Amino acid sequence: MNKSGFLVSLISILFSVLIFPQQVLIRGKVTDKATGQPLIFANIRISETFTGTAANIDGEFELKVDKGSYKIIASYIGYYSDTLTINTTQQVNNLNFKLRQTEVILPEIVVNPGVNPALEIIRKAIDKKNFIRSLLKSSEVEAYTKGIIRTTEDITSNDNSIGVGVGGNDTTELIISAILENHSINYFERPDKYKSIVIARKQSANIPPSINILTGGRLIQNFYENDLNFLGKDLPSPISDNALDYYYYRIESTSYKNSQKIYNIFMEPNLPSDPGFTGNIFIADSTYDLIKVDLILNRAANTGGVFDTVNIFQQFDEFSGIQLPIDYRLFVKANLLGLVRIGFELNTILFNYKINQKIPEDIFNKAILTVLPDADDKDSSYWISTPTIPNTPEEQAAYIRIDSLEKAPWSFWDNFSPLSTGINLSKSISVSAPLSLYHFSRVEGHSLDFGFFADDLFNKRFNSSLKLSYGFSDRKFKQDFNAGYLLGDYRTWEIKLNAFNKLKVLFEDSDNYGELLSTLVTLISKDEFRDYYYSKGFVFAVEGELFPVLKVRTGFSNKKDNSAFVNTNYSFFNRDKEYRSNPLIFPSTINAINVGFDIDFRDYIEDGYFRHRTSLGRSFVLFSGDIHYSDKNILGSDLNFKVYEFKSRVFIRTIKSASLNLNIYTRYTDGTVAYQDIYSLPGNIDAIFNSETFRTLRLNEIAGDKVFTLNLTHNFRDELFRLLNIPVIKNWEVMLSLIFNMAVSDLNESTQQISPHQIKTFKHPFYELGFGIGQGIIPFKIEFMWKLNYRDGNNFRVGLNMPLL
Repeated sequence: MNKSGFLVSLISILFSVLIFPQQVLIRGKVTDKATGQPLIFANIRISETFTGTAANIDGEFELKVDKGSYKIIASYIGYYSDTLTINTTQQVNNLNFKLRQTEVILPEIVVNPGVNPALEIIRKAIDKKNFIRSLLKSSEVEAYTKGIIRTTEDITSNDNSIGVGVGGNDTTELIISAILENHSINYFERPDKYKSIVIARKQSANIPPSINILTGGRLIQNFYENDLNFLGKDLPSPISDNALDYYYYRIESTSYKNSQKIYNIFMEPNLPSDPGFTGNIFIADSTYDLIKVDLILNRAANTGGVFDTVNIFQQFDEFSGIQLPIDYRLFVKANLLGLVRIGFELNTILFNYKINQKIPEDIFNKAILTVLPDADDKDSSYWISTPTIPNTPEEQAAYIRIDSLEKAPWSFWDNFSPLSTGINLSKSISVSAPLSLYHFSRVEGHSLDFGFFADDLFNKRFNSSLKLSYGFSDRKFKQDFNAGYLLGDYRTWEIKLNAFNKLKVLFEDSDNYGELLSTLVTLISKDEFRDYYYSKGFVFAVEGELFPVLKVRTGFSNKKDNSAFVNTNYSFFNRDKEYRSNPLIFPSTINAINVGFDIDFRDYIEDGYFRHRTSLGRSFVLFSGDIHYSDKNILGSDLNFKVYEFKSRVFIRTIKSASLNLNIYTRYTDGTVAYQDIYSLPGNIDAIFNSETFRTLRLNEIAGDKVFTLNLTHNFRDELFRLLNIPVIKNWEVMLSLIFNMAVSDLNESTQQISPHQIKTFKHPFYELGFGIGQGIIPFKIEFMWKLNYRDGNNFRVGLNMPLL
């Protein structure tokens, strides 16, 4: 080793010693004394402290302590605890516990007619739970969390999602394809304040850090709560206040933890059609503390049967007379339509509790989870000093395999797929894939497209795209360039530029269909549902969070619009049929100043780079508003107008997992706007519907520059059929939604005068009513809608609501 290398190594060693001068690592294993089998998830605790850990599936554990003398206790239900005294001056590698099994007694209980002895135990456990909840005012606890993803083959990922390959049969072994680890501090204060701070995290090389945000805080369920949310449903806990009315209980056996008798009680919902937990809970005799759960979600809680298994395991221990979680394990296996098999394991240990101590007021804010900016910079010396769950040999091998795969040179063909819309050339650079290289319209004819995309450059602050297109019938090149630069610790401000010279969809804000569907419909049926016009210009804008609940924006836009015309009569079929003409627009140059705001009261997650809003399944309301100002004299625009827009979205949890969605849009125009800039009520094409649209209206059928719309959908899911206890149907997971829409639209006389078309409006309120029927696992539903007024030849429509289109 050369002198400089030796010096660097020496400095690194001294640095670690100075930072963690007293830390000693203790490694050990907990096994059955008679059989030598590992005791999975055994509890290990330092006597007379709030410090402890839990073993992994091999019975192995790790503790990090300061140098000194300690009594280490290992315990496991059905075994006598063992205590070892150690004096730590250096690392301990073989602190092994061999626990002796206690007697397991099958119940020999005389049951009086109509009396279930388990019910009295549960009743007392519920009382004890409420007493403990009254004692616990606040808590602070550290957590180490390890997530394991298992698939049939290695995965791909980006900053927001994980890609899983399709294939493999039911006998294909699931391999570890990703590992995530983090260390967090978690705060709780009655009645419902939660905060998690991730202070360190690491993950396998194929997982971006931004996905690693599962912690021991709000996202971890506590079975001492009354309700637990799984898969979007609030489920009564085993000792919730209404548990005796919801669940059936049966004593399966009794065992001991030292001299303490433990009841092993089987439980399941009274009605198989009610979503809930099935499995075993363990309650201590005389104290009636819930000390362990080992449960699965029943079929009714697993809508569509997407998951083969959802298994939850949690243990509790006493801290200052209060039972608190010491671990949390979640094991999930899924087989999606027989195409994708995936498993997920979440293992969390909680340690260093602080009970009912004053928590600084600035801890609780809109950020329910914050990843510290330096969480990804922690090196091995940090993890040496932090309690963790030891990696199993399989996990160690997976880390090595995944890291070696990520270091291998990239090949263009590694990410190529004929069904993809993009091909990654690197982690941040991608180009258009075959599926997005072509489109067709009656204006452009056959068109070739190519896009170049740069995402998350310069420490995830810069994003840009350039889309190019050429139409062989209109013989025009089109360009659309976008660039944005993000500012702030959590990138909450953005400077944006969009420059374009392209063919735009007429009333595109009201058209929610994809370009592929439009191309296929046009080529096959020759009934193109879209209209177009040419637009050239730019938009410059600045937007960002002024306050945690308030986002503001301002900018300037310039555009020059011109009409487009039909330039081809090509289609696969109907060669003798003519395309309908493309409507004229009002040719104009518009220069406008734009200002706006968003109000969002939801909490957010700070993932180390960005803020992501979340309601955690709770009710919320959103508001937004915009003003667009155009003036001939000041801005050199062709038209004078002020357009005011207001939007609101309301989400309300109603019956269990059911919810109500309300969307309101209001637009008022003072002045004259071009035909292409008025607002069209969102309609639909035949037989294919979109949510939050008017199902009985065609695309671009009704418009105006003064508009009010209301879209209300109550998604009952399958709760109504369960509530009504309708035989057979309640078990079919039939998803029901009720839909009501209303609209009013009008037009300024000056706007109508310059319009090249007569515009149809609703001067009086228009109403439509209907319902939708679907099934839990099927990604579409059938909707039936009726016009309640303005009745004509299109008063009733049936269609498929298919979000993928």
